[in-house]
Amino acid sequence: MSERDSTEGLRAEWLALQAHHEQYELAALGIKLLSVALCALPFGARWLWVLMLLLWVQEAVLKTFQARLADRLLRVEQGLSQPSASAIAPMQLHREWSASRPRGLGLLRQYLVSACRPTVVLPYPVLMALSGLLA
Repeated sequence: MSERDSTEGLRAEWLALQAHHEQYELAALGIKLLSVALCALPFGARWLWVLMLLLWVQEAVLKTFQARLADRLLRVEQGLSQPSASAIAPMQLHREWSASRPRGLGLLRQYLVSACRPTVVLPYPVLMALSGLLA
């Protein structure tokens, strides 16, 4: 494969990955908005806490997937910035994921780390606290 073909492949991959990265961000925002909207419904505090926890976990999983896309985006950008020295083959997202994806407890740890990031954790504890006070 020529350097030009590799660069074109990396450019196409970057565009696709970036679009999906942004879609994950919008989906995470949608989960947050849903959690706020659920607080307006007449659930008991216990059920609301369960729903908030489920949405929090769902967003953590989503953000973990997004982080994997970001890792590949950074590798693609590295290949684009140094095409002659690059050994980065385009269109290898799933191969890289399967090679680096942890199993079992390692995967749960990734989800937990994502769940504890400030951009993910808010607004869930606040909404849970408010639901306890308003119930």
